[in-house]
Amino acid sequence: MSSLPRVVIVGFPNVGKSSLFNRLLGQKKALVHSLPGMTRDAVSAVCRVHDREFLLVDTGGFFDSQEEPLSALVRDKAWDSARKADLILFMLDGRRDMIPGEEELFRALRKLDRPLFVVVNKIDTPRLDDVPVDHYRLGADKVFLISAEHKRHLESLTEGIAAVIPQAAAGKASEEAASEEAPLEAPPEALRIALVGRINVGKSSLANRLCGEERLIVSEIPGTTRDSTDILLRRDKKAFCLMDTAGLRKLGRASDVREKAGIIKTKKNIERADVICLVMDALECPTRQDTAVAHIALESGKPLILAVNKWDLVPKDRQAAEEFRTRVYAKLDFVSYAPLILISALSGQRVVKILDLAEEVHASACRRVTTSKLNAFLARVNEESLPVSADKRRIKVKYMTQIGILPPTFILFSHSRARLGPTYEKFLLNRLRQEFDFWGTPLRLFIRAS
Repeated sequence: MSSLPRVVIVGFPNVGKSSLFNRLLGQKKALVHSLPGMTRDAVSAVCRVHDREFLLVDTGGFFDSQEEPLSALVRDKAWDSARKADLILFMLDGRRDMIPGEEELFRALRKLDRPLFVVVNKIDTPRLDDVPVDHYRLGADKVFLISAEHKRHLESLTEGIAAVIPQAAAGKASEEAASEEAPLEAPPEALRIALVGRINVGKSSLANRLCGEERLIVSEIPGTTRDSTDILLRRDKKAFCLMDTAGLRKLGRASDVREKAGIIKTKKNIERADVICLVMDALECPTRQDTAVAHIALESGKPLILAVNKWDLVPKDRQAAEEFRTRVYAKLDFVSYAPLILISALSGQRVVKILDLAEEVHASACRRVTTSKLNAFLARVNEESLPVSADKRRIKVKYMTQIGILPPTFILFSHSRARLGPTYEKFLLNRLRQEFDFWGTPLRLFIRAS
């Protein structure tokens, strides 16, 4: 992967960094909320303006707060992004005066010796254009008065970015970036793996282990991850996109509205994923919330992997692993089609195997079976057990065919529209899996009168 110039957005909380990130990108990738502290990890994506391509990075707010226990980690992560920048966009809130901490931050950013723009946001109407005059005294290379929400004066900002990027790419930051490849936009062929699960099971630790660096903030504080972050990996010339997501739990139990927004975003990202990796805690699973998340995975129709983290902390004997698998599958029997892997994000034990499993279950979900093979299979199954409806009546099934993939979907053509009995439907689906290797993916089965 070649390196791209980096444009990094920094500033205090709630000045509109994520709003500008989304506006420049042309899509709602970063979560935006009226309360401060929504963004914690750096969120990045490839951006294109005026025929210029660069990596746009949104960062968490620079601040210290007793109410925000992770503020120091968020600040350090933002500083790390700023040091790697080719251009820094320092954002301010045009509806209020600058505070001393912002002036100190600006002076510190200047010492990085990078092109530095001051972007005064929330100038929503023409009458506000002359209000933020004191922002000019900072002595920035450029000062832009914009409204990210209402798209005011964004053109002048994008022109300014386009003018600097070719020069900045040859500067110190690019020399620094040459030694570490910048994460690029996931190519279309990249397999998207969503790491989902309840809070504090180690999803971010697992993502960091797989990418080989501390890309994401990790803390014992529940709900550390609020926004979803995409991480591009390449292994054996194959591309994977890890989607680290906020921990899932019932919205009613989420005390912070920012956490609720993260939960909603996680559910949307499940729709974007090719494969779902349900991460659970070996010391506690399967919990009621693990079961609820597994139901979400089942309903999505996506291929599924069950990854039990913190296996290094479990006392072991010869039977430990097998007994553990039996217990998990007994509780999560409705997703017993999913492979289960025992891992440790801390030690790295078996974590890379997740990528191999993701390829396998995705291939399974894309598998097609010809109608002739399905009908031969149906004939054999009918010899073992004739189809019955939910009210215990015999059903004559004429033939079956596959009509879709992701998930594999089948139609049985019968003389009636009566639903199959649950026991027989489960029996038939299990036989389908065994016969045609449909492991790791849910199956859909419909009956149609003909």
